Amino acid sequence: MSDNDSFIEEVTEEVRRDKLFALYRKYGWIPVLVVLLVVGGAAYNEWRKASAEAAAEALGDAVMTALEVPDAEGRAAALAKVPVDGSGTETFMALLRAASEAEASDRDAALAQLDAIASRSDVAAPYRELAQLKAVILRGSDQDRSERMAILEHLSRAGAPFRVLAMEQKALALYEFGNNDEAIALLRMVLDEPNATQGLLQRAQQLIVAMGGSLSDGNEAGTEG
Repeated sequence: MSDNDSFIEEVTEEVRRDKLFALYRKYGWIPVLVVLLVVGGAAYNEWRKASAEAAAEALGDAVMTALEVPDAEGRAAALAKVPVDGSGTETFMALLRAASEAEASDRDAALAQLDAIASRSDVAAPYRELAQLKAVILRGSDQDRSERMAILEHLSRAGAPFRVLAMEQKALALYEFGNNDEAIALLRMVLDEPNATQGLLQRAQQLIVAMGGSLSDGNEAGTEG
């Protein structure tokens, strides 16, 4: 390699270094910012998760403390004091308060809670339907017959979250109206429901017998294999 070629290569390398340093001075902050954003984002996510977990634990502790109150009236009052954050928590607490108020024989207060939940379009459908079912059970024969059956018909539709429980309540209403055969037929359908719990199956069997029906061998629940 000649001295001239060596000189040209050294000059070219020097120009490359100058360009590199210029680029670094101009854009070198970008990778630093990216690193800071990644680290900061990870730290924020960890803080947010820790805060959510702490809030959930605090809510759980407050609910458990309220539920440990021995008398129903005191329990309902304690539940009313638990702070809520968000519609999901509010709905959950309202259902718990309604249960305690019903147990304390404060039927009107319980129904007010349940009807409020059932009428809110911003509440998830399973919560609304659970509130409807509880309200139907609580009202019982005091509710208009056609309204009662219409609600139970809707709640016992295929795919409904509380279908089997609603079927049971519908059978009880039919028996109350004097439609024994329809009630027994519906309870036999309950025995064939795949989502029916063991306790509900046994209860359906007992109701069938109590209503004067008979059980076939194939529909007897609670037998051990």
